[in-house]
Amino acid sequence: MFASLRSRLYRLGFNCVPAYRGTGGRVTYVAPDWQEVRVKLPLSWRTRNYVGTIFGGSIYAAVDPFYMMMLLKTLGDGYVVWDKEADIRFKKPGQETLYARFRLTDEELEAIRAELAVEGTESIDRHYTVDLVDANGTVHATVRKTIYISTDETKKV
Repeated sequence: MFASLRSRLYRLGFNCVPAYRGTGGRVTYVAPDWQEVRVKLPLSWRTRNYVGTIFGGSIYAAVDPFYMMMLLKTLGDGYVVWDKEADIRFKKPGQETLYARFRLTDEELEAIRAELAVEGTESIDRHYTVDLVDANGTVHATVRKTIYISTDETKKV
């Protein structure tokens, strides 16, 4: 129950922070274990560009922070996580609400921990992809994020 309440508070917090609120995106779900986040991005006066479709900047900004946040929350103390680079491919104009679903598996988290545990490995880069789709599942944009992850020796006990 407490974890569920906490994830709801994170969802509300994201939606109230001015920097995220300005993207036009809305967080609709945060899993209690932070291994799944869902976002929706409606076509509205706030997200509409000159030609009447969703502004590319809104598309990117609505999905920007999530893989980094999810890794920070799921890996826990002892790790440093930063966004390193991003690439966006626009495939179809967004003329309706778009949705994004971010997921991390237990296997992915264990692979990160194992790779960083190898002697001499100071940091790694991981690549994650998220599609922005309409209600029918048609992909309108694909965002690929590169995330830098390292162990933080100062945080280890």
